[in-house]
Amino acid sequence: MTTTALPPKGTGPLAKREARMAWGLLLPTLLSVSLVVVLPLLAIFWISFKPVGLADLRPPTPVLRESLRGNPEAPGDDAQVEYRIRNSSQDKPILGVVLKDRLPEGLTITELDPRCSVSGRDLTCDFGDLEGGFRDRLRMPATVDQAFLDSEVELDETKMSISGTSDNILTNSELTFENFRRVFDGGEFWSVLGVTIFYTVFGTVGALLFGLFAAMLLNKEFRGQGILRGLYLFPYVAPVIAVAFTWVNLFDPFSGSANALLLQMGVASEPINFFGQRPLALIMVTVFEIWRYFPLSFLFILARMQSIDSDMYEAADMDGASPFQKFWYLSLPQLLGILSVLFLLRFIWTFNKFDDIFLLTGGNAGTRTLTVNVYEQAFAISNIGAGAAVAVVIFTCLIAFAVLFFRFISREEGL
Repeated sequence: MTTTALPPKGTGPLAKREARMAWGLLLPTLLSVSLVVVLPLLAIFWISFKPVGLADLRPPTPVLRESLRGNPEAPGDDAQVEYRIRNSSQDKPILGVVLKDRLPEGLTITELDPRCSVSGRDLTCDFGDLEGGFRDRLRMPATVDQAFLDSEVELDETKMSISGTSDNILTNSELTFENFRRVFDGGEFWSVLGVTIFYTVFGTVGALLFGLFAAMLLNKEFRGQGILRGLYLFPYVAPVIAVAFTWVNLFDPFSGSANALLLQMGVASEPINFFGQRPLALIMVTVFEIWRYFPLSFLFILARMQSIDSDMYEAADMDGASPFQKFWYLSLPQLLGILSVLFLLRFIWTFNKFDDIFLLTGGNAGTRTLTVNVYEQAFAISNIGAGAAVAVVIFTCLIAFAVLFFRFISREEGL
């Protein structure tokens, strides 16, 4: 008796055709993800190695304005054609600048500039190379006739073009490590990194602990439970700019209610500048982070707690287990998965957080994190390359954290 060997599973013609169809269906999604995520990420890496300032985002271009000076009212009146040209860059040259314009009918230039020539109504001017900061004004006498007066055409409405080539710093091959050298020079980077780690770790752990505590409180049936759950979500759903300015006004050293209460109770002898002195400002922005984002942890933890089988708790009650023992040996093992996922997400989001700190302190009083540093490098001092370098450092830190996290957190914990 002979047997026919079957092809390995997934290698037959039908399986290959299904695989090609699956890749064809996935291709639009993969391209969309690449355009939205991968390309901007590659652009940031590229800019981090370029000496790019805010003014370099646009390549040098020749800027041209034209006008007809004088007020000709009759045929034969004199006028003056004026072109004002400049280099938009103060230090980068533009090569081979050529102006082409079509003069309106009835306008005749009587004295050409040496750099210009006319063929019919077509005017061409060769300006050559424009150095950085170049400015020039070209004036040529002209006369008008009745055709020009009847057409009522303004000179700036005529067809005009100007061309030239320049070195675009964003696309040339010049690369440098100066941006990263500037980031790591001195002790400023390490102090900013320390502030970022403190803010991220304590903000993440605090949000998880408060979310867990709130979920345990509301994991019971009682009157008004739905209303209280909705109120718990208020810090997370409220507009960040509104709650941030509320906190700033509440803890203002001169007119804030918190200081007034502390002074009246005798707890403080003078007003406290909560958001303006070290290290209190960093503690306050961390507390704000915990208060604002613990509802997200609360929502996920509560949903997981309500899916735990209640029979285990009934058996534990019969065995005489204390509330702490039921939490430690029954609830916590069931919550490790969702707690791990929340810790990963909250750590990444908090590490990247910018708006909360910027609205509360502007990065002052020892609250300058890496994301605030990106803003200050890129926009405050107009160094886009240095800002991109800090962004690359942030990306590298998060990749390292994710690798370590997935390396040491087992899949049994829900990942």
